Amino acid sequence: MKISRRRILAVGSAGLVVTLLPLPASAATEADELIARFTDGATPGEGPLTITAPQIAENGNAVGVEVECPGAKSIRILAPANPNPEVCTVHFGPLAGSHRLSTRIRMAETMDVIALAEMEDGSFVQASARVRVTIGGCGG
Repeated sequence: MKISRRRILAVGSAGLVVTLLPLPASAATEADELIARFTDGATPGEGPLTITAPQIAENGNAVGVEVECPGAKSIRILAPANPNPEVCTVHFGPLAGSHRLSTRIRMAETMDVIALAEMEDGSFVQASARVRVTIGGCGG
């Protein structure tokens, strides 16, 4: 089993475990289906979840995204127009100092990047940020 540098860094962070979830292109690509799968069919509400991303990305190869949600057990980032729309899921352990993640993602085209959080009480919250991509970063 090959262990990537990203996974080593993720596991080394106290209280934080990152699980990357690539899906084949034939898998569910509509945002509603992806959200329903994460929430087990529950409708996400509004809450303390914030997502920060640039309004315009000159190049879709590395678009910075930051998500923060106090009280979250886990956070998932979705890029619904990408060939692999599930970007990542982060689970926060009891030693996590903050419930925030910052990453760079590839984006195929202009889309709403969606952040979902499962709260400690079992409820879900959702937020999104529109990112205009001038040059796609997913090939194709």
